[in-house]
Amino acid sequence: MWRTLLGDKQHTSGTISNQDSKIKKKQQDVVRFLEANKIEFEEVDITMSEEQRQWMYKNIPPEKKPAQGNPLPPQIFNGDRYCGDYDSFFESKESNTVFSFLGLKSRLASTAEP
Repeated sequence: MWRTLLGDKQHTSGTISNQDSKIKKKQQDVVRFLEANKIEFEEVDITMSEEQRQWMYKNIPPEKKPAQGNPLPPQIFNGDRYCGDYDSFFESKESNTVFSFLGLKSRLASTAEP
């Protein structure tokens, strides 16, 4: 089961900061891709669960964590396997390697067989 860790409710005031808006757009991009490709996934709002937030921080490899602060959502996992952050996801989409990035067989390969 896919686990896409999101942070939808980061803001408590009535205004959304530019950073929150960028994060929201990135989250929506990942979700749209997964839905369009009929990939089953679970969205996890880390702002609503300290346990999930700590799980995310613990399961991101040290070399993938920012030098300062905490990793920002969305972070993408396949089960317990860390796939990457949004930038890695975007790069894999641009280079047509997103199924490999997600740990899946390419849909084209499975439909091209006789």
